[in-house]
Formats: sequence, C-alpha cells, structure tokens
Amino acid sequence: MDWNRLRIFQTVAEHGSFTRAGDILELSQSAVSRQIAALEKSLGAVLFHRHSRGLLLTEQGEALYRTVREVSAKLAMTEAQIAHARDRPSGPLKITTTVSFASVWLTPRIPAFNSLYPEIRIILLTSDNLLDLAMREADVAIRMIEPTEPDLVRRHLMTVNSYIYASPDYLARFGPIETEEDLARQRLIIYGQGPLTPIANPDWLIGISGNPRADGRIVLEANNIYCMREAVESGLGIAALPDYVAWGSQRLQRVLPDRQGPPFDAFFTYAEELRYSKRIGVFRDFLLSEVASWRS
Repeated sequence: MDWNRLRIFQTVAEHGSFTRAGDILELSQSAVSRQIAALEKSLGAVLFHRHSRGLLLTEQGEALYRTVREVSAKLAMTEAQIAHARDRPSGPLKITTTVSFASVWLTPRIPAFNSLYPEIRIILLTSDNLLDLAMREADVAIRMIEPTEPDLVRRHLMTVNSYIYASPDYLARFGPIETEEDLARQRLIIYGQGPLTPIANPDWLIGISGNPRADGRIVLEANNIYCMREAVESGLGIAALPDYVAWGSQRLQRVLPDRQGPPFDAFFTYAEELRYSKRIGVFRDFLLSEVASWRS
C-alpha cells in the first residue's frame, strides 16, 4: 500500500470530509477523492459510506484506520527520538586537567552537568602532565598555562589567584602569622620541581620567606598541588596555593590576606577539528556559567 494514500485516508477518516481533508493537506477535493478511490481499488474494499452528512468508515475502513493510526503514531515517536538524538549532544567526552583542579573544583560540579546532559559520558583524565590533544589523547583540556600549540582552540576560563594558607592546628602550634617578617620562621611546603609545572610560578612563597632551603624550613616537596593542600590541612606547614584548590576547605585559613602571588590564567582548550562538537560546546558553556557563579 502507498503510504501517501494511507496518510490521506487517515486525514479523511479523522475529519469525515474530502473537502476538509483537502484543506488540511493542501490538496483539492477532487485529488483527495481520487486517492481514496485508488486505495479502495487496490484493496478491493469500500472504506467509506458516502451520505449527505459526510463520510463514515465501513467495517473494513475501521480496521485499516486503527492500523494506520498505530503506525503513524509509532513513526511520529521514532521521528521525535531521531530529532532528539540529533539535537541533544551525546557520547563520550574525554577531559584532561590537573589533579588538583579535577579533585577539588571540577568533580563536585560534574553531577550538575550530568543532570543537564545525561547522554554525555564524562571520561576524566587527571594528570599534571600535558596530554596531546592533537593526537586525541583527550578531547578537551583545562590547562593552567596558556597553550602554545597553533592547532588548538583556546578559551579563557578564569584568572586564578594564589594565596598563603595554613591550618588552624598549625597556627595554634606555631603562633599567628601577622607580618611578612613572620614568614622567615615558618615551615614551608613547596612544589619544587623546576620549570615544568602544571601552574605558573607555584613556589613564589619561597622568595618572601627568607632562605628556607639554607635553614631547613622546607618540610615537604610534592609534585602535586592537591598533595600540598592535604599536607597544609594536616598542619605540616604553610604553602602558597591557587584559590580553586582552597575552595570549600574548612581546614585552610588564609594568612596575610593582602599578600598574593602572581595571578595566572586557566584555559579551556581543544583541537581545531572539534570546533563544532556539540559535546564540547555545551561543556564549555557549562564551565563558563559555573565560573561566573563561583566568582560572584
């Protein structure tokens, strides 16, 4: 059976008139009548009783109408599902960023993103080393140092500030830190791994703390900012930490609040070939919204 004729048949059956069906389908009354006649001929059955009050379905017409209506409903549902899948971003999204940013700032926000886009499956790769986006080691990177690769798209995400933190237990043991001169007697926790660091200038505190290497006041070097935060919270010493690392902690206290390190920028980065990816677009917009709320 010709589906176009069946569609016309369904419209006629629902409105009981060739004229009304023609208006809806933008066909002439005679064209609708011819299509119904052709359908009846192909089936070898009369589908409508014609009388002065309009058209009524015959028994065979009722049986055909039930089937056509069910098929039409299933087709409409399938069309809606296909449109939904086309318009809604879905599939895996592989994200890489530093251990500290992922652990403290990003991961607590993933449930909100998942509730908005449940069809997107997040794969989070935490590493303080830079993965190669051009080689598709990840789809997206959140980097604390501006990318230099020419084939990467970058979007400024946030400006990060760095402050000095201690735990209340540490301050209770060693006394308050009220002036920069007090820094010369503090136990320091540093990153200390040379120029290849996940953030810019992580050890700026050393420069204003006397000579901690010479007098043995560096109590821990850790090549992971999150580990530094944990060590400060435990009361081992003080450290300069990015503000996103200290976010939400009840065991960190800023000391010398007017003193801060050089700010640096975080960037949302991905390969040029993924510029029009819907998954990346909605994740980028979500992060920008979260940053705006966090900063406000």
